[in-house]
Amino acid sequence: MEPGNGTQISEFLLLGLSEEPELQPILFGLFLCMYLITMLGNLLIILAVSSDTHLHKPMYFFLSNLSLVDICFTSTTIPKMLLNIQTQSKAITYPGCITQMYFFLLFAVLDILLLTVMAYDRYVAIYHPLHYTVIMNPQLCGLLVLVSWVTSSLYALLQTSMVLQLSFCTDLEIPHFFCEFNHMVQLACSDTFLENIMMYFGVGMLGGGPLAGILYSYSKIVSSIRAIPSAQGKYKAFSTCASHLSVVSLFYGTSLGVYLSSTGCHHSQSSVTASVMYTVVTPMLNPFIYSLRNRDIKRALRLVGMVAMKGPIVLGLRKCL
Repeated sequence: MEPGNGTQISEFLLLGLSEEPELQPILFGLFLCMYLITMLGNLLIILAVSSDTHLHKPMYFFLSNLSLVDICFTSTTIPKMLLNIQTQSKAITYPGCITQMYFFLLFAVLDILLLTVMAYDRYVAIYHPLHYTVIMNPQLCGLLVLVSWVTSSLYALLQTSMVLQLSFCTDLEIPHFFCEFNHMVQLACSDTFLENIMMYFGVGMLGGGPLAGILYSYSKIVSSIRAIPSAQGKYKAFSTCASHLSVVSLFYGTSLGVYLSSTGCHHSQSSVTASVMYTVVTPMLNPFIYSLRNRDIKRALRLVGMVAMKGPIVLGLRKCL
């Protein structure tokens, strides 16, 4: 890539969340803990769903895929941030920055599409309960996840290829803790009109489009719940959607706030904080949100815990024998 001054770009500088030296150990410990909690929580969800036959249903199939994506999502940004803090370096190579941006876009869009698919699943379960097993068959579930992966991959490839066409000047400081698409575009010296158009078009199509689908699904769900005569039935129907609705609100409230804000606000601390919410906090909270309000997940997690505890005991007995 040839920047405006004719020199070869070798690296960018990630300024991170704060440049204060005394805050670096605190940030390292905080984000390391959040990353470990995210990994453990989502791995437990995947293990619980795969090991308990009672959870081999479309709802939990999509949930396990969401947990896998959340693990990959946080692993795209947090390890590099922790490494930079530990080594007291802000550098990220040009190929590393492009690669990080690609996978960040891939898993961010995939997160959105899976949340949309999960909303459709809840819509069918409540609005068409008698036909649920016929409509949400294994073939359709697998196809929905496959289409989500393909769509996300193509979108990330398109956006990344557009950044590869840009020329950069001497100012290579990214005021963020990872290589985000809109920050990369703002650093360019060449004309970025097409890139900005594509960015907002992508946000509208793959952000606003799925959001419209989620809102439509929940409008149908609400109308169905209102038609249920008993209060207990209404509560039971709504409780199956409450966890998903909480995750959607948290994810969309922060991610769309970043991308739909004005260009001058991208460098503000509030934008970075909002990015932390949907890139780190939301994937960390997802396992808790879904497990605390779901009896099936709780039972499966207890079963996993019992098996994990029984393993060392059985191994010890065998050694004694």
